[in-house]
Amino acid sequence: MKLTSWTDYSLRVLMYCAASEGRAEPVTITEIADAHDISRSHLTKIVVELSNQGLLETTRGRGGGLRLLKSAKDIALGAVVRHTETDFTMVECFDSASGSCRLTGHCGLKSVLHQALQSYMQVLDGVTLADLVPSSGAGLPNLPKRRAAVKLTTSR
Repeated sequence: MKLTSWTDYSLRVLMYCAASEGRAEPVTITEIADAHDISRSHLTKIVVELSNQGLLETTRGRGGGLRLLKSAKDIALGAVVRHTETDFTMVECFDSASGSCRLTGHCGLKSVLHQALQSYMQVLDGVTLADLVPSSGAGLPNLPKRRAAVKLTTSR
């Protein structure tokens, strides 16, 4: 299973805020966008959704920014992934409404993949944001900037 960019960026925002929990000033969207080389406008949409889910506190204006609404130790990855992923349909037969697999009822694949998905989520349920970041107040290290893509040219 591959997580969507939305989930990936949501986790990055939450982890950045968790690593910055002890800071006096709140984290800003621009700061996270610059650190991860992600579109600021895209992150703004993600932050609004995380705020609506009760995970982030947002403050507008001068001195404003983002803070975790709950402690990092109280935010399980499984819950975040369940809220941010839109489709856990790993194979066609997971969707009984539109699935047209001719092996349905004679195949054990659906059961095995369902067990695998449950195990995957169980692991994520056992991990919190606090488990993923440096101790509170340590902050994140300076992240290296992404290298610009190198354009290859061919000569004849």
